[in-house]
Amino acid sequence: MEARAHTGRLDELLHEVRRQMSRGAGADPRAVLDWLGRQIDADVALVGSAGAVETATARFPRQILPSLKPTLSRLAGGQMAAAVTESGAFQVRLEALGPRAPRPVLVVAGTSAPTREAASLVSHAGSLIALLDRAQDADTTFLGYQHKARQLRFAVFSALLAGDLTLARRMTTGAVPALLDAERLRVYLLHCPSEDRDRLAQTYQDGSGYHGTGLMVHCPAFEEHLICLVADGSADGSADESADGSDNESADESADQATAEVDREAADVSGRVFADGPEVTQGQGTVLRRLVRDNPQYALGISSPYPLGATAEAYGQALHALAAARHTPERMAAYLGRTPLVPLLPHTEAGTWARALLRPLGSTPRATLDITRLAVTFPRSAVARLLDISRNTVSHHLSRVEATLGLDLGDVRTRAALDLAFCLAGGQPDGGFGAERGRPEPTLDELFRTEPAHAWAREFLRPLQDTRGRDLYATLCAWIDANTDAQRTARHLGRSRNTVRAHLRAAEHLLSRDLLTTGSGIHDLVHALHIIGLQPVD
Repeated sequence: MEARAHTGRLDELLHEVRRQMSRGAGADPRAVLDWLGRQIDADVALVGSAGAVETATARFPRQILPSLKPTLSRLAGGQMAAAVTESGAFQVRLEALGPRAPRPVLVVAGTSAPTREAASLVSHAGSLIALLDRAQDADTTFLGYQHKARQLRFAVFSALLAGDLTLARRMTTGAVPALLDAERLRVYLLHCPSEDRDRLAQTYQDGSGYHGTGLMVHCPAFEEHLICLVADGSADGSADESADGSDNESADESADQATAEVDREAADVSGRVFADGPEVTQGQGTVLRRLVRDNPQYALGISSPYPLGATAEAYGQALHALAAARHTPERMAAYLGRTPLVPLLPHTEAGTWARALLRPLGSTPRATLDITRLAVTFPRSAVARLLDISRNTVSHHLSRVEATLGLDLGDVRTRAALDLAFCLAGGQPDGGFGAERGRPEPTLDELFRTEPAHAWAREFLRPLQDTRGRDLYATLCAWIDANTDAQRTARHLGRSRNTVRAHLRAAEHLLSRDLLTTGSGIHDLVHALHIIGLQPVD
């Protein structure tokens, strides 16, 4: 009968352990101590490895601990496993927990010596507390590993954004991700609830902390974005499924085949639903598309394939594709490839203009320039989160640039011109003085009056040419004139702010440019409207 009762108590103890393990809130030794105290009619304390009481039952006599200090030291140091002693009116049993010194010690104090069954319960409870503690340590270690792996993945992504492949490889010495051995990659930008990002990154993470031939990176600037870099032309790339429903292409498909697939995917932005070929095991393209189909809150933007050194361009494309995707029934879109403006401008004159605009920044610290390059495209709060600095620090750096250039970076046209200059100059001012070779420096209007620039602007704005498009065109013009302030735009047009924002969302889809989330597509719109307003030179 006593054996059955003892077994029943052990079942209760195991039930408490199962309860703690299932709730996922960390170990709670106090609940075990309270249970043990009720079972053996004694008070119990857990003395940590540093000699302080970590937790105890309510009436535990702490005044006995000073007299127990020598015994506690020997138990914590591994010289003893258990001890029985007296302290005043109390009969005390002490047991060391765990294999590694310094060890915590379980202290049981009662008015009488514990029975054999009570001593057995103390040992069982102590063992389970030690197991719970080790499980807690394992959870803490796992979370620390996940945090470090996430930081390293973002560092690799940052190096790729900067085009520094050598740095990306150096920081991953010993566990180089397969992505860095690829010739090209695509960026898949997944929009999802921020609380889903950890789960997704962990679910598809491999043993080295990466994701097969790809990387899933938390965007620090926008909490709903999970940036997915996928090696192109592999089982994990978008070659794992065809956008038009055709059979899977092989892992070593040629560049021409991959480019053709991009064209097929781009066609799907116009309204056709993405169709799958047979899924390839572990294919990240397949996985991401399936996630979007299965979760109405998700959306996906897909870039064209790019060399690893051009990851920044691929990321920009994915941003624009995501803006279009959010306004389509399938919530997936590939980037609609269009020739960018920069290579269409007259090379020598455009370089001269850019260097002249940026020349006053020749002695500006690199940190200020990097912050400015980001801030002309992204909101200041996003830049602060991206660089892990305060918004006031961002504003301080930008104020220095404004004073140096004599420009207002709060003006959308100024930001667009400065971004164009950074692109043309390769991101860095040359620090020279005066006009080049005594020739007058060209103006931006002169660069934009060329026929290639006009052809680019006409093609960019062409989706707005139908009847509804003309309404959108008027809204976009007014919005830029109002410095992208929707409320001012609404007052000027005599419409509601919601109507203005609805027009902007429709324009995002038609132009395949992000206008509202990050604003990364506004500069192209500013330039296109500027060019159309100029008379081209014959």
